Amino acid sequence: MPQFPLPEIPGKKLGWAIVGLGRLAVSQILPGLVEAKRSRLAAFVSGSPDKAKRLAQVYGLPEKGIYRYQDMERLASDPAVDVVYVVLPNSMHAEYTIRALKAGKHVLCEKPMANTPRECEEMIAAAKTANRKLSIGYRLHYEPYNQALVKIARDTAEMGPTRLILAEAGFSIGDPTQWRLRRAMAGGGSLMDIGIYALQAARYLAGTEPTEVNAQVSSTPNDPRFTEVEENVTFQLRFPGALVANCTSSYGVGVNRFRVCKPNAAAELDPALSYSGLRMRVFRNGGIEERQHPAIDQFQTEMDHFSGCIQDGTDTATPGEEGLRDLRIMMAIYESARSGKPVALPS
Repeated sequence: MPQFPLPEIPGKKLGWAIVGLGRLAVSQILPGLVEAKRSRLAAFVSGSPDKAKRLAQVYGLPEKGIYRYQDMERLASDPAVDVVYVVLPNSMHAEYTIRALKAGKHVLCEKPMANTPRECEEMIAAAKTANRKLSIGYRLHYEPYNQALVKIARDTAEMGPTRLILAEAGFSIGDPTQWRLRRAMAGGGSLMDIGIYALQAARYLAGTEPTEVNAQVSSTPNDPRFTEVEENVTFQLRFPGALVANCTSSYGVGVNRFRVCKPNAAAELDPALSYSGLRMRVFRNGGIEERQHPAIDQFQTEMDHFSGCIQDGTDTATPGEEGLRDLRIMMAIYESARSGKPVALPS
């Protein structure tokens, strides 16, 4: 008989319960699970039974895998579920993360981790008490273009030290009645939702923590979208040494760029945080070089990373402590904007 290579035997896939079936879950997370190598769909937790049943039919999920928010604790007795992915409005992150951890499940929680640092601390404490892993949905940490820009930013051999980081994240938000524009549910405006990407980029490109922040907030007068939360935030982060990051967050305009500036060169991603279609350019010696990197499903990669951490007993690249750091810095950004003064950040 002729010899030819056989496919590898697939490894065990961890079962994931998706909590919240909004646009992000339906359009990005569930398709990512279909392609995942170490993760599979095991349950829905939803307040919309009809939507859950329809999606269960689409993805071949048995009806017994559908849970309501009020009986989510029954996940504790469901051996098919290993991990819970919390994809709810920000104000609900802490409650449902803690409930899932108490049910004995590992948790991936969407960003921002919560509305306040205190809630983040409670989530971290609950994970330690339950002896379960907690990760935050910072998908760009696992994305090849962003990983490549991090390497350029931190490598002094090729282009010299990074002196300036520019990070811009924003879009024009629509329906003024949506939850993202309600302070009680969102915790804030553009900074909490999209500006967190600019903050994250500044931190992971710098490779160190900022020591001071200076910020301004602005909103279009009489715009019904911004009666409770801010439209724009500009903030500058100072890092040890000469490095500074100028960051922009907006609900009024589309901006989508991370740029690393060095003495005689620069590199940028534009777009930088989209789900697909990212582009990298390097500027030096009067020329522009396009660099290509693998295109991936960001949510598949993120979920498989976390499943691998659970199976292999390793640490996630984006633990709860990472989400807590962002919340503390964002609170300092708001404080600086209110006071009109720079705010020192704890080491």
